[in-house]
Amino acid sequence: MRFKTLLLPAFLGMLTLSCSKESGMTLETYTVEPTSMSEIVTATGTMESVTQVEVGTQVTGIIDKLYADYNDHVKKGQLLAELEKTLLDSEVKSANANMESAKASYEYARKNYERDKALHDEKLISDYEFQTTRRDYDVARLTYEKTQADRVRAAKNLNYAEIYSPIDGIVISREVEVGQTVVSSMNVANLFVIADLDNMQVVGNVDEADIGSVKTGQKATFTVDSYPDDVFTGTVTQVRLNPTTTSNVVTYEVIVSASNPDHKLIPGMTANLSIYTLEMDDIFAVPIKALKFRPMEKTEKEDGLPELVPLKGEAEHSVWVERDGKLVQTAVEVGMANGINQEIKSGLKKGDKVALQYKEARPADEEGGGDAKESPFMPKRPGSNRKR
Repeated sequence: MRFKTLLLPAFLGMLTLSCSKESGMTLETYTVEPTSMSEIVTATGTMESVTQVEVGTQVTGIIDKLYADYNDHVKKGQLLAELEKTLLDSEVKSANANMESAKASYEYARKNYERDKALHDEKLISDYEFQTTRRDYDVARLTYEKTQADRVRAAKNLNYAEIYSPIDGIVISREVEVGQTVVSSMNVANLFVIADLDNMQVVGNVDEADIGSVKTGQKATFTVDSYPDDVFTGTVTQVRLNPTTTSNVVTYEVIVSASNPDHKLIPGMTANLSIYTLEMDDIFAVPIKALKFRPMEKTEKEDGLPELVPLKGEAEHSVWVERDGKLVQTAVEVGMANGINQEIKSGLKKGDKVALQYKEARPADEEGGGDAKESPFMPKRPGSNRKR
């Protein structure tokens, strides 16, 4: 949803053009002053941590010890949990024994190969005997290399029995208890979820009608229901192009980053987001209807209308300025607009009274009634229905 700000301050005035007994016309004007103009796109979103890691284990085992719990602050490399290591230790010992056995066989086969090679070179043994020796040597070498790899894997699995934190953050979820068996299959078994709450982001859903004006780097503010009096600031860091359609409504995700030193913002909170797609200060601007204003020509009935001073030549954009009782058409250069107000880059100066529209006024009655016609839908003043 998009909102446009009104000009601040807005200086509106009424210039009386005719005060005949029967009727009169008033001209509504706007006094040009330095002002600000902005346009805001609103959306709702969800708070997320910029960095959030699911910590798991790559080996199957029983949780033996837990060193972290919900809401604990942890540092990178800090020990979080341990698995029961009896089976993993035995696998390392078995791998060591297999490797030593394979090494001995390899050394024996290597020596036989070197001896038979020398004999074969002297043609003292047959080709068949030498080929058999070389085959035994190759098999022993490959077996030794395999047991070395098995030993590395077993040692690594033993290391995986100790779970360490990969980042600095806060434990926002603990999925296991002491004594629970975790099974590692195709997916890593998750034990903890750790989030960096110092840096948060809002994932906002912006309507397709507004997404064209949202750009990275724009300022944003948001509130959360938990702290209704606090306004948090952020910056648009990403506009995602993948659409989401819900009940025929198309939205796009916009990411707004925000610092969170007090840790007030936590994942899952609903944020009411305002993105400033246009923000300008200390400028001259007028209501858009000033550019559409067309003055009335003098008639006998309205002989009090001011004299018109049109431009000599043509201008792409112009406004009518009241000066010394005259309406002077003035060429202007326009800039940005927000649907209500139009920036004026040149052509006007501070204090100029720009014509906006005419209003028909009613002559004052005997009791000093108002000038303008009253709407029939407005409530009557007390006593206004009494007979005269």
